Amino acid sequence: MRSRVLEAIRQALGRDAPASADDVVADYRESIPDTPPPRQTWDGGDAERLIERLEKASATAERIPSAAEIPTAVARYLAEMDAVNLRIGAHPDLQGLTWPSSWEVAEGPADAADAQVSVTRAFAAVAETGSLVMPSSPQRPTSLNFLPDIHVVVLREGEIVDYMEAVWPKLLAETGQLPRAVNFITGPSRTADVEQTLQLGAHGPRRLHVLLVT
Repeated sequence: MRSRVLEAIRQALGRDAPASADDVVADYRESIPDTPPPRQTWDGGDAERLIERLEKASATAERIPSAAEIPTAVARYLAEMDAVNLRIGAHPDLQGLTWPSSWEVAEGPADAADAQVSVTRAFAAVAETGSLVMPSSPQRPTSLNFLPDIHVVVLREGEIVDYMEAVWPKLLAETGQLPRAVNFITGPSRTADVEQTLQLGAHGPRRLHVLLVT
């Protein structure tokens, strides 16, 4: 049944074989309209809008002057924690940093046994919605986005885009291809399935904090 359905779709598209990654990218480029549709506007800059939307989604944010300040800012955010099991992504901005000596710091994907705190590097963020854009890659292990209880995300101010549709041209321009997965994260994990009461940390991090490098 599945093969028949897929074959019917291919015939409708005029293709003799499954679409390749290049076909998908070409189809996307052709689908971009010449003029953008009507979109929401806001007062102030994209960074201010992003922070506003993050806070509305129960996340927090802090501006820092450089990537060298990341360990100090993370330690300040986790001040109530004496010992920290920290996992970081392999992004260059997270390399060569000096973390507190009492912390256990490791690089790479997380698993359920050590899912306490992660620090990752976002690819971009969407000012309109307050969403963080996290494509999968060795520098950005997807497990760091969802397994730890606390997720700290580093983002450079120049990487903020205004609208969701601006993410895809930026991703293609900088990487040349689409990754296996792109996760859009808007605030900490939540659910209201239990008696319509909002619960944070239901399916992922309970806390989300963004360090915006100016």
